[in-house]
Amino acid sequence: MNNYWIVGAMWGEDDQEEKFIRRGYWLLGWKDEEQPAQAALRNKIKSGDRIAIKRMLGRGSSDIEIRALGIVQEVDEEDNRIYVNWLIKGLRRKVPSKGAYKSIHGPYTVDDPWVKEAFLI
Repeated sequence: MNNYWIVGAMWGEDDQEEKFIRRGYWLLGWKDEEQPAQAALRNKIKSGDRIAIKRMLGRGSSDIEIRALGIVQEVDEEDNRIYVNWLIKGLRRKVPSKGAYKSIHGPYTVDDPWVKEAFLI
């Protein structure tokens, strides 16, 4: 069964979304030793999993915006890049955050109604 992941594309004030989509990958913006829990989640992503880039909607907002949806094609264990076939780009789908404020969240399953709302094509 494939898992679902919500990931961020902001590295501080630097938005990586356009580069990630153009180059066909996602990369955690932290060194493993700086955020070991997030690195451990990243290491669980596998080919065939579904992935969505999210963006926070500002302080105090209980929603996030889903910006792109894709399918993981390959995980490069040398540089930790997650290569993605970005199927839908340019989304501005507002969904409840469910606490998805860090760089990576998951794994979620298709049985979660929130996942269906976020990943609906």
